[in-house]
Amino acid sequence: MTSFDRLRKVLVKYFIDLRWHSIFIAIAIYMSASWILLELCGETSITRDSNFFYWIMVTASTVGYGDFSPATPQGKYATALFVIPFGLSLFGLVIGRIASFVSYQWRKGVQGLKALNYENHILVIGWNGNRTLQLIRLLLKETQDHSEIKNIALCVKADIENPLPDKIGFVKTSSFSSEVEMRRASINHAACIIIDNPEDDMTMTTALFCSQQNPDAHIIAYFKDEQLGALLKSHCPNIESMPSVAVEMLAKSAMDPGSGLLHQQLLDSNKGMTQYSINYTATAATPFENLFNKFKQQYRATLIGISTKGPDSLELNPELNKIIEPGNTLFYIAAQRIKHIDWS
Repeated sequence: MTSFDRLRKVLVKYFIDLRWHSIFIAIAIYMSASWILLELCGETSITRDSNFFYWIMVTASTVGYGDFSPATPQGKYATALFVIPFGLSLFGLVIGRIASFVSYQWRKGVQGLKALNYENHILVIGWNGNRTLQLIRLLLKETQDHSEIKNIALCVKADIENPLPDKIGFVKTSSFSSEVEMRRASINHAACIIIDNPEDDMTMTTALFCSQQNPDAHIIAYFKDEQLGALLKSHCPNIESMPSVAVEMLAKSAMDPGSGLLHQQLLDSNKGMTQYSINYTATAATPFENLFNKFKQQYRATLIGISTKGPDSLELNPELNKIIEPGNTLFYIAAQRIKHIDWS
């Protein structure tokens, strides 16, 4: 191997391993050497005041506006043999490093390796292919129609990349019960946590972990086995267990044809009338009948139920003389979410 090859190999290795602080030192040395060289060449119009910084940036990037240029032969040689070649090399190196850094950070986000800086967000834990994608799309539609738009994050163990990188946050973890890894998904700051895993036992352990890490969050866990859901509910009353209703919908459609489509439309915000909820924030109590008529006449919506003490106290089709207290939750059917209601 010749001396030139050895030198080239050392330089290539040095520039590949070059750190940011080394690049800044190289830039400082280059600018200082350029200023001294031009000053010795008598280019005082370039080295004076703030002209030098402007000129060196324009020259090193080869933009060359021409408003400042060397006037002496020595200055022209110095610019042609030192300022432009070395400046162009450093300029290309910095731009390449910045582009590489941005690309690396973007790839980390797509691969789920970056920590999310989310608060009051919706966290979906688990991956079920197209079913999870449909869930996220429905959540995106719901949050767009809601008065308070929330960020949505997906946390998975599967070997996938972010399926919607421009719309949701994404975190990949090796365990849903690892405190260190789950903190990257901002589990402690989530407003709502949805757990939907292929296996019920994983859903159970994940729900218990989430309840411990964030007891104030609204936690929803989907179970194929309703008994496991009931068992979890007995230990963690704040968790909303979501059982499968496929069998019930089959039976209902058998006796009342069209029931399956009806329930699908009520749950899908992209199709026709959909079920929503809203808090009754008035200062005075009122009979259900008054609100029922108001919703129907003014908003073309139908009140179908109330909840007085959380989801477990849901009452469908209440009596018209049922008194609605401030703070109760109203459930209604409408073409879109009602964002502003004049309770007076």
